[in-house]
Amino acid sequence: MEYNELKMLQALPLEIKVAKTKLRIREFVDFIGQENVYIAFSGGKDSTVLAHIVRQEYPNIPLVFSNTGLEYADIQRFVNTFDNVVMLRPKKNFKEVLEEEGYPIVSKKTARMVHDLQNPTDRNERSRKLYLSDYCLDKEGNYTERKNNSFKVANKWRKLIDAPFKVSHKCCDYLKKQPLKSYEKETGKRPIIGTMANESKMRESTYLQTGCNTMDEIKGSSKPLGFWTEQDVLKYIVDNNVEICKVYGDITEENGKYTLSGEQRTGCVYCGFGAHLENGKNRYQRLELIDKNQYNYCINELGFGEVLDFIGVEYKN
Repeated sequence: MEYNELKMLQALPLEIKVAKTKLRIREFVDFIGQENVYIAFSGGKDSTVLAHIVRQEYPNIPLVFSNTGLEYADIQRFVNTFDNVVMLRPKKNFKEVLEEEGYPIVSKKTARMVHDLQNPTDRNERSRKLYLSDYCLDKEGNYTERKNNSFKVANKWRKLIDAPFKVSHKCCDYLKKQPLKSYEKETGKRPIIGTMANESKMRESTYLQTGCNTMDEIKGSSKPLGFWTEQDVLKYIVDNNVEICKVYGDITEENGKYTLSGEQRTGCVYCGFGAHLENGKNRYQRLELIDKNQYNYCINELGFGEVLDFIGVEYKN
């Protein structure tokens, strides 16, 4: 798919998007088989909208929730209001992952680079060289004349290499991806996922390569909301009176734009990716107001207080 085609799809009216989404879902289910499909369900607003659309036609497709233990308590309660939910749990808990691999801070890209630099091996030697240089590398690992290397650790975050704690991008692999992979291997089921291309450059790039559906009985998946936007999701919730988790607050509309009064995104409550970019009260300050027990566990028992102090992110109200 070309980039311009994606932009055209994203500009379509919601009712046309809903019709296209239902068509993509039917195509995928017809190819894989209804008994071999599941809905990847996080309890968030996007996957709630996805479940609402899918179950209108396929009410018996299970919702699979990877219970990391890191979600808001309200998310856990909300998931339990649905029927036919499969609960998965990771083999390692978050504390074990932090101790063994490191903390998820700044961004997934930066955390991955710092993790390699904190754990030098012969296999990552070339990558480590790239991460610390303004120049690109050729196939032999030599510096080229071309500057503007995008795969380098920003100067402001190089202090993390020698931080008194580990940094890593791997928590999502252990806590979400591995349980789902095990479930897929055991059941042979393939996922319908509620991700959208406009959520990140990486997801946009993937969507441009695959479109909504990857028709493969072994590795196939469907992302039928791929060409939707955040505003589409909120409008669908309002138009169809869809119940979402109360942690999001209320949805208001002004001049055609929809806004959430509560949390904008859910997912892993303690994740530090992007926390340094938030304006106003950041996620940790909001967590203290929402759930003091989770806040104290995060800041004190898991050690995020020390980590946030090191990178200059405030976490107290």
